[in-house]
Amino acid sequence: MFNPLLVSAGTVALAEIGDKTQLLALLLAARFRKPWPIVAGILVSTLLNHALAGWVGTLVAHWLTPQVLRWGIAASFIGIALWTLKPDKLDEDEKLPVHGAFIATVIAFFIAEIGDKTQVATILLAAKYSPLWQVVAGTTVGMLLANVPVVLLGSRFAGKLPLKAARIVAACVFLALGVWTLFAGPVV
Repeated sequence: MFNPLLVSAGTVALAEIGDKTQLLALLLAARFRKPWPIVAGILVSTLLNHALAGWVGTLVAHWLTPQVLRWGIAASFIGIALWTLKPDKLDEDEKLPVHGAFIATVIAFFIAEIGDKTQVATILLAAKYSPLWQVVAGTTVGMLLANVPVVLLGSRFAGKLPLKAARIVAACVFLALGVWTLFAGPVV
């Protein structure tokens, strides 16, 4: 069996490449030029958002039969695989909060993550794996792995990143998780 922390971290790190929150991290870094409050804001926001998403995932796992849950998780992972292939864009005219870098990051990241593929992935991972703390810790680490370099290295890093290739790899990972879920048997 896979380690929930490692699976969660790898899944979210790959899914986050080229995501709107990664673009948001770049925008925040360019605007505030204070990397550590932005990184701390990403950490706090992701922990809150993914803890709530993970809690929802564990509730869903208890409400559904193992067979229905397995098919639902598999279909969702395959859906996220297709969703990952579509590049995210941040509206250029979108205004950032005028608060300090930390508060602006917490608010902006929390809102940007609502309904995002990494939040949906967190729900699915929490429904599939336990303990919950490993899933939330893993998805948070994955988010930080993808966004901290963008914050620290700024536009030079983002401009050189092969986003299309990264999206294809992330889509393949989600597809593999979906297919594996289909054939691995009931979720326990």
